[in-house]
Amino acid sequence: MAGRREKIRRVGIIPEYRGFIPDGLASGDAIDMTVDELEALRLCDLEGLNQEAVAQQMGIARATVAAICSRAHRKVANALVNGRALIIEGGNIAYSPITTVTAVWPAKEVDTMRVATTYDNGNIFMHFGRSEQFKIYDIQDGKVLNEQVVGTGGTGHGALAGLLANGGVDTLICGGIGGGAINALAQAGITVYAGAQGSCDACVEALIAGTLAQNGEATCGCHGHDHDHEHGDSCSCHGHHEHEGHEGCSCH
Repeated sequence: MAGRREKIRRVGIIPEYRGFIPDGLASGDAIDMTVDELEALRLCDLEGLNQEAVAQQMGIARATVAAICSRAHRKVANALVNGRALIIEGGNIAYSPITTVTAVWPAKEVDTMRVATTYDNGNIFMHFGRSEQFKIYDIQDGKVLNEQVVGTGGTGHGALAGLLANGGVDTLICGGIGGGAINALAQAGITVYAGAQGSCDACVEALIAGTLAQNGEATCGCHGHDHDHEHGDSCSCHGHHEHEGHEGCSCH
């Protein structure tokens, strides 16, 4: 008799950071954590929801939540105590983006294309996951009809894909962006132009003119660490090489 098929787990965010490595040489093989395990940790430990609420959000039984959390906690403890790399991938999941739209986002007119750029004082903000503002442009027949700077309302990382999708965004122009965020945006039907720099207005003009280079794999090299550097400047490795979240990056 065939075993019972594992129930699909709903996740609200697709992780932007896919790998974490210890300082120095990692010990032993990397530990694999599934996306649903990370989601259970996010909801239980970061958001502070009880297991019943988490079960409802993820579409699984409460006992399953308890089992997932227990397994995930052991993996995190193993990585921290024993100095092993932690890789986040896989899992039987369905992406169910967090629905959050701030009141200041204007309604999108019919037959227009809405373009959003990460925004910092008129320029492209270089880290998508930390964007606090976007500038949105409604374009029709090659002309910008409306433009406005809007806030994220504190939304960050994987949840930004849901924010942009609910805001009617068709195309995103940004600087550095992680592979998980690119996947989430693709699932939301949003085209990504990554690796952009300089003036937001100039980038949108280049998009309209068909001269903006499309690079959907530009990754900011500061992921996996909680350090600060000025993202108004170019990230030292963004747009120059492709790497998975768990591989070494020159600016780690």
